[in-house]
Amino acid sequence: MPGCSTRAVLQLVGPTSWTEVRAVLAYDAADPYAVRIRFGGRASRPGVDERRTRHPAAAGLGSGDTGGEDDGVEWMVARDLLHAGLSHPAGDGDVRLWPARTAGDVLFLELRAPSGHALFELSRAVLAGFVADSERLVPIGREADALDVDHELQALLQGEGPETGGR
Repeated sequence: MPGCSTRAVLQLVGPTSWTEVRAVLAYDAADPYAVRIRFGGRASRPGVDERRTRHPAAAGLGSGDTGGEDDGVEWMVARDLLHAGLSHPAGDGDVRLWPARTAGDVLFLELRAPSGHALFELSRAVLAGFVADSERLVPIGREADALDVDHELQALLQGEGPETGGR
């Protein structure tokens, strides 16, 4: 199935300074509800088009300091959360997104994990362009149409599912 991706530069908001963090937002129509945000590495989903760069500062995605070329941190977030967060606060728990009150092109993305949390600033235009690209592949509200439920069910019944180890 087709996919799309966008390279982005986010600002990690720190107590005394901000740090530039490069990331790849990746969407795969075979997993129509999810978006993967990969920090410090390359997108891990095969078949995802990484040629698009919508933000001029995003040229040259870094490979991170964690080892091999594909290392990095990846978060999976709901595409509808990203869509909603473009215009109003969205999300609870681990992932939240909201527009800045004062600047038109600024969004804040907060990620929480047991090990801590991070607050990022990112460009609304970059995220809106990425969400629009994903909607051209699978319109919002039509995600179920993109799923091959029969194939997935068959794979699960034959023990070929993604989580077959020891459950």
